[in-house]
Parts: sequence; structure tokens; C-alpha cells
Amino acid sequence: MTDPITERLQDCYTGVVHDVMRARGFTDFVLPSDLRPLLPDRPIAGPAFTIDGRTEPDADPHETLLAWTGLLSRAPGGHVWVCQANDDRVAHMGELSAETLQRRGVRGCIIDGGCRDLRFLTDLGFPVWRRYDTPRDIVGYWLPRATDVPVRIGGVLIHPGDHVLADRDGVCILPKAHAADIADAAMEATQAENKVRTAILEGVDPKEAYLRFGKF
Repeated sequence: MTDPITERLQDCYTGVVHDVMRARGFTDFVLPSDLRPLLPDRPIAGPAFTIDGRTEPDADPHETLLAWTGLLSRAPGGHVWVCQANDDRVAHMGELSAETLQRRGVRGCIIDGGCRDLRFLTDLGFPVWRRYDTPRDIVGYWLPRATDVPVRIGGVLIHPGDHVLADRDGVCILPKAHAADIADAAMEATQAENKVRTAILEGVDPKEAYLRFGKF
């Protein structure tokens, strides 16, 4: 079942959420622009399931796979997987993992790290935002350190349960305590923008449209 905040955010887009949050004095809520979507036409919204990771180049391969599959088992449905990999070498999401998460009801992934198996993920239709692509995997090298803990991506601190909205423009993080109000305001702003758009298409001068609706 989709939570009410997620339902409202699904009808919005990051640009309008950004404008609402900026007007309310929020700062440091947009993730770095080098996090790019594999599927630009598949926006996602939902509460964050956070993962903090670490590299261990001499890790036992069996232990890394046990830790990874255990991590997949803990991912809650209806959430967005948000991973601070603390790494720039290997892929932190691939085909079998994405299929597992999708079957568990995870809405998509935001990874400050890498991805592989892009063709399979595209065919699967599983949304992933990531920094880079590589065929290298985590085996014998990378381990999850903690889940449901605050993680920092760029200048943004993300707490478990904060809401995520991601589309082709980028990723916004909505603090849990304010997410409902922001989502409501974003929906109102979207409706106002639709009125401005209609007026422009009808030939109304843009300045007049702005003064009439207070939005542009």
C-alpha cells in the first residue's frame, strides 16, 4: 500500500518541490547533479531506506555476498533504497539485486556509487540513479556497514524515513517531519502552474499571467 505522502509526491516533480522548499527556507536538499537516472522517464517517490557502506579490499568473498544478500532481505517495500557507498570503484546495484528489490516492492534506488547490468535493469524497468557504471562487482571488496542510519550524499544529510522525489531533473530530499506539508504545497503549486500554462497557451502576456496567478 502506498503511503499518502508518496501518492501526493507522485503527482509532482522535483522543480516544483524545489521551489516550495526554497520558499520555506530549506537549504541543502537537492542531491548532486552527477547522480543521473538510468530510466529518465521513470520518476520515483517514497520514504528512504538508508544504507551506509565501506570498502574492505581483503574481505572474504563469501562474507561479502552473505552481507549483501542479507541487506537485500532487509529492504522494506514501498521505500526508496538510498545508499552512500563511500566508494568509486565497484557497482553497488545489478540485475539480480534489482530484480529482488523490485519483487519486494522497493520503488527504486538512489546510489552514491556505481551500477552494472544496465541492459537488464532497463529491460526490468527498475529505476536507478547512480554516479557511474562499471562491470566490477562488490565481491571481496565492499560491505554494508549500517542500515536505517543518517547518510550524507553531497551536502545533503538524509535520515531514515525522509521522503525522496527523483525524476530526470534530479533528486530532492524532504525531511520526514515536513514532508506532508511540502507535498501538499507542491500539489497546490502544480495546480497554479497549470493555470499559468493554460493562460500562456491562450495568449495571455507572461507578466499578466504571473500577476494574475502569482506563479511562473
